[in-house]
Amino acid sequence: MIKNNPCATDSTAASLSETDRPNPLVGTWDTPHETPPFDKIRLEDYEPAFDVAIEESRREIDAILNCKEEPTFENTIEKLERNGSLLDRISGLFFNLLEADTSDEMQQIAERVQEKLVKLENDISLDERLFDRVRRVHENHPALEPDAEKLLEDCYRGFTRSGAALPDKEKELYREYSKELSALTLKFGQNILAATNAYTLNITDERVVAELPESVRESMAEDARAHHRTGWTVTLHAPSFVPFMRYSSHRILKEQIWRAYNSRALGGAYDNTKIVRRIAELRLKVANLLGYKCYADYVLEHRMAEKTDTVNHFLEELLTTTKDYADRDYRTIADYARAHGLAGEVMPWDFAYYSEKYKDEKYALNDQLLKPYFELEHVKRGVFLLAHKLYGLNFTPAPSIPVYHPDVTAYEVTDENGRFMAVLYLDFFPRASKRGGAWMTEFRGTRIEHGKETRPLVSLVMNFTKPTETTPSLLTYDEVETFLHEFGHSLHGMLGEGRYELQTGTNVYRDFVELPSQLMENWATEKEFLDLWAEDYRTGEKIPSELIEALVRAKNYLSAYYHVRQLSFGMLDMAWHTLTTPYAGSVEEFDRRAMAPTQVLPVAGGTSMSVGFSHIFAGGYAAGYYGYKWAEVLEADAFALFREKGIFNREVADRFRRELLSKGGTAHPMTLYVNFRGHKPETRALIEKMGLGK
Repeated sequence: MIKNNPCATDSTAASLSETDRPNPLVGTWDTPHETPPFDKIRLEDYEPAFDVAIEESRREIDAILNCKEEPTFENTIEKLERNGSLLDRISGLFFNLLEADTSDEMQQIAERVQEKLVKLENDISLDERLFDRVRRVHENHPALEPDAEKLLEDCYRGFTRSGAALPDKEKELYREYSKELSALTLKFGQNILAATNAYTLNITDERVVAELPESVRESMAEDARAHHRTGWTVTLHAPSFVPFMRYSSHRILKEQIWRAYNSRALGGAYDNTKIVRRIAELRLKVANLLGYKCYADYVLEHRMAEKTDTVNHFLEELLTTTKDYADRDYRTIADYARAHGLAGEVMPWDFAYYSEKYKDEKYALNDQLLKPYFELEHVKRGVFLLAHKLYGLNFTPAPSIPVYHPDVTAYEVTDENGRFMAVLYLDFFPRASKRGGAWMTEFRGTRIEHGKETRPLVSLVMNFTKPTETTPSLLTYDEVETFLHEFGHSLHGMLGEGRYELQTGTNVYRDFVELPSQLMENWATEKEFLDLWAEDYRTGEKIPSELIEALVRAKNYLSAYYHVRQLSFGMLDMAWHTLTTPYAGSVEEFDRRAMAPTQVLPVAGGTSMSVGFSHIFAGGYAAGYYGYKWAEVLEADAFALFREKGIFNREVADRFRRELLSKGGTAHPMTLYVNFRGHKPETRALIEKMGLGK
């Protein structure tokens, strides 16, 4: 049972530098809710603090091993779960900030520290004496509470899945493989960030940008100034890349930018091709060592899907049902483009432009019409209001809580009875030190120890359109959905209850974790919700009913195309992780073959999805990307109950909170889902929601 091990400890705030200044990372945090003292932490504090915490974790493990009493749940399993609280605290800060506010020096520290952490984890998981104690408890223990029973089972399986039962020679191989894997996944992410930051396209001819919406031009001018240039700059960060592709008619420039984005880390100084092949090979080696035919078999044993065949059948069933509709979506846009003067095929760099124009013409809807009603502060108010109406939560700005960057704001979260639930950090805007995308994470989870409850510190990190000198941050509809999605993850964290941090909040099966987040997206097209907060930031006028109606009509616009696009990513993931022999060929060719059944747009050579696929090569979604679609089936079925009873129905919300959000990983997720919904979900719920076949 290896994690960044939480546990109680009487760590001491010793001085770790040559000065008399104590290291704030290992001392008591005299801050509101014991939040991290970001204003006192320096970069040079991390590595010595990690060293202290690693040694403390080893002492705690030695205490378990040297216990003279017969192994019990309390003196072995529970103490293992609590092991390493200081290390967990430091890791929770460092690795989250490594993604959200990194630097060259921080990445160098990460490479050194990661090696030490992998060694510690292997020393624990491969220790025969420790595994023997766990095994004895597993084989002979009295009746336990359900959460403790599951913790024991997870602990035992965690050891066996980490090589504890291997012969000594194979244990050493496991050590070598896991050490190299850790270093490569870290390097993969660093390469993507560096490659993203390395590319810019500067435009000095005003005629090229004249057709773009004013807000897009302003953002491009801001980016130009940030790069010490005149004119207008396009970067590969989503708030810059996406609107240029959507609104510019300049095909040559768009092809250049599209190719740059889709070939990041494909060759050059930040090449990920060898890393991709080696990560896949090492994962296969680990799986084979542990007795599995492929890495997917190893991963899926501990997922709702359980088997590789189940996932492949699931993806193929969805593809068979929807591929013709996706092709029809493409033909609709291609016919429209040709009718409006495009010669030849609609290529990938054309699709966003013509699909936006078609949506505007057919549905009288585009992002420029919607954005005035989606001013960031208004959206935030709406999201907070939704959480209040569903779960009684209140969000109070907390300027006394230190934050890690000036862009970040902190909130105290309480329930309707005044109970403190969490601290929520919001970090909205892109910067060179932040990786792309959007995510929820925790600096600290939920647990109860010695009768004292520790509540979570939750962080939402996004890359939304930045304000300019004259315009506030105005979100696209997609960004509103993203906010709701990540906020759903945060609710899972903030509403978690339980004794063991390993089981609370988002510590659930990977193909279950997306249910709360994807469920929240449903409210983005609900008039009853939008009417509460969506108003023109310039006039205060509410969003017009006809605009909401257009939004609802367009809700399933290109739904099959985007659905199949997601399936293509899931199939690529499974292709890498169902390999039974190492792959030494072209990564670009591997991508093309794996994604061929899902191909809708024409193939453009010289690009690769895999070399930028952070979810599976630098994140936790290896053999798990299908989980987004798996969770969509769950949430389509779940939201049908809200729609039936009322989108703000407290009885349904309370049941969702009680049976799912608060329970975390204390039981099998299908059990939790059936307890909430009364039946198992079916894939047809998703197909019906997408409006296909009507």
